[in-house]
Amino acid sequence: MPADANAYGDIFGGWLMSLMDSAAGLVAARRTRGRAVTVAMDGMEFHKPVKVGDEVSVYASIERVGRTSLCIATQAWRRERHSEQAEQVTQARFTFVAVDEHGRPRPIEPTGG
Repeated sequence: MPADANAYGDIFGGWLMSLMDSAAGLVAARRTRGRAVTVAMDGMEFHKPVKVGDEVSVYASIERVGRTSLCIATQAWRRERHSEQAEQVTQARFTFVAVDEHGRPRPIEPTGG
């Protein structure tokens, strides 16, 4: 939307980073079966601008699970409103730590299988 863009119609990078952090956070919460907080994000490089009116899709997948933390890879893609072709605009890795009700790190349960 226009409020999320600069005067040239390009979406603010912080808005896109927030969307990617939210997507990664959903994956983290599901995998840790509870609260998980962002503790780090690797650098982002923007390959293409996202314009006002573009459709934005974010994909997130777990790369690594440790005792209390996990690393989630994310990609953001844009598709122009009247196009069928999507292109990747950026990617990042987010590190989350599972925390208990007091905000202290807690172990992540192993998955079955």
